[in-house]
Amino acid sequence: MTATSSATGRRPWVRVPASAARPPPPPRLPDPPIYRALMRTWADRGRTLPGRHDPEWTRLAAPPAGTGRGTVGQDPFSATRDPRGDGR
Repeated sequence: MTATSSATGRRPWVRVPASAARPPPPPRLPDPPIYRALMRTWADRGRTLPGRHDPEWTRLAAPPAGTGRGTVGQDPFSATRDPRGDGR
């Protein structure tokens, strides 16, 4: 048995710095001209663009107004957790 091995034959943990654990990302290549032209056309027409904030999607994905989200007992889409008169 050597100083670096144990009775079970396992090797000790070796800590590797986080910077050495993963390789750097590959360099980002510029978009092809046809893609840049398509993005420019979509932007001119007011369409949603990949990788950009979309206020319409934020509005559509938000909970309906007046649902009382975050308040107990005011959500019109669910019952209360402890209905009165149920014998509990």
